[in-house]
Amino acid sequence: MQAFLKKFEQVVIIALITMMIVVVLLATLELGWIIIKDIITPPLFLLEIGELLEIFGFFLLVLIGVELLETIKAYLAAKVVHVEIVLEVALIAIARKVIILDLEKYDSLTVLGMAGLILSVAAAFYVVRRKINTPRSTS
Repeated sequence: MQAFLKKFEQVVIIALITMMIVVVLLATLELGWIIIKDIITPPLFLLEIGELLEIFGFFLLVLIGVELLETIKAYLAAKVVHVEIVLEVALIAIARKVIILDLEKYDSLTVLGMAGLILSVAAAFYVVRRKINTPRSTS
């Protein structure tokens, strides 16, 4: 039974990697199309704020996909979920949300909650990064 589950897990992980590759590829092509479309529409080579925010948001979305692919690869290699990579993906996702955030759509309590979330994830990332970079004592 364990051999079957291990094989099943490998098939699922390979399927996830394949699907993530397709999604990241399509998102990258979509980003390229958005940039080209925005550049060639009059006025040429000038982007409005909304267009820039859309491009930055999509760019970060592709970056999130790449980081998720990295997480799946790391799991496949070591059978361990690397907390640092997961927190990095969370920070990128939060940054994307903040960049495309329309403050007029949210009340102040929601914005305060987002700020708390950003601080929490950033603090967790800092602690994990510091723990990883701290040499262990050999006593």
